[in-house]
Amino acid sequence: MTTAMPATPTRTATTFSIILAASLCHMLNDIMQSLLTSIYPLLKANYQLDFVQIGLLTAAFQITASLLQPAVGLVTDRWHIPFSLPFGMASTFCGLIMLAFAHSFPVLVIGACLIGFGSAVFHPESSRIARAASGGRHGLAQSFFQVGGNAGTAIGPLLAAFIVLPFGQESLAWFASVAVVGMVILTYMSRWYEGHRRLAAGRPAPSRDLPLPRGKVMATLLVLVLLTVTKNVYLSSLSSYFTFYTIERFGLSVQSAQMMLFLFLGASAVGVFFGGPIGDRYGRRFVIWFSILGVIPFALMLPYANLFWTGVLTVLIGFIFSSAFSAIVVFAQELVPGRVGLIAGVFFGFAFGAGGLGAALLGVVADHQGINFVFQLCSYMPLLGILTVLLPKLPAR
Repeated sequence: MTTAMPATPTRTATTFSIILAASLCHMLNDIMQSLLTSIYPLLKANYQLDFVQIGLLTAAFQITASLLQPAVGLVTDRWHIPFSLPFGMASTFCGLIMLAFAHSFPVLVIGACLIGFGSAVFHPESSRIARAASGGRHGLAQSFFQVGGNAGTAIGPLLAAFIVLPFGQESLAWFASVAVVGMVILTYMSRWYEGHRRLAAGRPAPSRDLPLPRGKVMATLLVLVLLTVTKNVYLSSLSSYFTFYTIERFGLSVQSAQMMLFLFLGASAVGVFFGGPIGDRYGRRFVIWFSILGVIPFALMLPYANLFWTGVLTVLIGFIFSSAFSAIVVFAQELVPGRVGLIAGVFFGFAFGAGGLGAALLGVVADHQGINFVFQLCSYMPLLGILTVLLPKLPAR
């Protein structure tokens, strides 16, 4: 496990400034990423896209991140690559510019892939730095880090509704300035981490002994991956198609539908924030049980609710379901000590990849069976959360 930092006032202040910087950059990163899904109605109209192509755009972004994130985490666990974070943010900058001025669907796909590559570099490395700055409070640090991303994902639809939709697709280029700000902050974080590594160079290496037998560790990781896949396919289907669902079923305007999406994504951000500290205090398994199983009744009711109760249920679903992610990541990192980047890459990668594949497949279903049928189908996905019963208790370390 990570060795705690000395409890001096200077170190404490520096540590929290880095955690907050990581959270802020996660927010900026995910604002830019969420703009892609938020402008789907605009892209659908501008390029005459069908739901299959909408799903392919999501898959291009998320699968690129999914395939590369574990590789980035594995490589940087073994070889330190200074200042990789600003480089990844530069890729996101280029992707936004391409999306703003694309003249064909293939160019949109390339832009989505560049944003995906930026994600692949950002998540494992920034998660590693947040953990290094945690002083041993890993759940708190992971929640702060993750809530920044969820806040960015929630803010993105609002920016799309009030800036991109009124001013057109080319206004996406304005948000490239956000990437520049991110590169500056990530450079500051990278310099701090270089100093942290020099301070830690003379200390004993953290133990990499597994807390459980190897077979048990691998089986538990498989359960955590399956829970992550289930959760993220469901949440990705809501974030990708929720605006279309509310427009078709309730006759909302595009801006009103974006506000409904904001409610769901905002509740998800709040759930992530509380999930980590609760896991530090009461245990990761408790949070995972509450999140994965507690959402089932609300998910089953959602496709049959009226407009008011749809808003209420999506807030509950977003809050409860998202509270598990920080606990799952920290639980997995404690299962495999010393592999912070690899575990962050795998789980953030599976989050993106599973969501992308699910969105693409559900796009095919939506074209043939309708968007209402997709939401009825998705309501049964959380039932797979019963796999939580297979998670073991970890011995105290």
